[in-house]
Amino acid sequence: MVSVSSRKTGPRFLIAHNHAIFAEALRVYLEKTYTVVGVVLDGRALVTEAMRLRPDAIIVNTGMPLLNGLDAARRIKQRAPTIKFIFVTIQDNPDLAAAALGLGPIGFVTKNSTGEELLKAIDHVLHGKPYVTSKLRPVNWFERKFRAPQFSKALTSRQKDIVQLLAEGRPIKEVAGLLDLSVSTVDFHKHQIQESFNLHSNAALVLFALRQGLIEVNPQIFSFNTVCGSR
Repeated sequence: MVSVSSRKTGPRFLIAHNHAIFAEALRVYLEKTYTVVGVVLDGRALVTEAMRLRPDAIIVNTGMPLLNGLDAARRIKQRAPTIKFIFVTIQDNPDLAAAALGLGPIGFVTKNSTGEELLKAIDHVLHGKPYVTSKLRPVNWFERKFRAPQFSKALTSRQKDIVQLLAEGRPIKEVAGLLDLSVSTVDFHKHQIQESFNLHSNAALVLFALRQGLIEVNPQIFSFNTVCGSR
C-alpha cells in the first residue's frame, strides 16, 4: 500500500497501477472529486488491500505484476461482489474487454483515453452501467459471450499464476515461494502447460502469456495530460 486518503465522503476508490508516479498522479486527479483510500502496485497486494479496505470501486491496470488485473478482479469479486471495477489497459483487444464484462457492469478504457473519458466510465459504473471506450466497442456487444472464451483459454487459476510469474522472468524457485508451492510442483505445472499448448521455449511461453493477457509489453505510462490536462 502506497498512500491513504479519506478527505471526502461518497464513493471510496482504490487505485491499482504498477507505475508509482502515474498512480500518484491519478490519485491527485481523482481526489478532486472522490475519496481515494489507497494505492497498490501489484495484483496480489490489490487483492489483500481490497479485502481490508472494502472500497466501493477499484481502478485497475490490466497489466499488473505478480497477478494481472483481470484475475485479481475476479478473485476480489468472488469475495466482495459489490465492489465495482474500472479497467485501464494498453491492449486494444475487444476480447479482453469482453472477458472483463463477465464481471458485470465494469468500465474499460485504454491508456490513450482522456481524463474526461475515465470520469465518464466511473460515472457509468457507479450507476450500475457498463462503459467500454468507443475505441474498442464492437458493432454488437452481445457477442461478448462468444468473444470472452477466445481470450481466456482453458488454464486453471493456478496455471495462470504460474504462467504470468514465469513470463515476468521470475526463477522457478521465486515462483514457488510466491505461490507457496514446491519447486517440483511449479516445474511440473510448467511442463504440463508447455506440452498442452505446444510451447517449446521460454520465448514461446512469454508470447503465450501476452496473448492470454497475463502480461503486457512494458508500456509507456499514461501521459500526464491524459489524467490531468482535461479538467
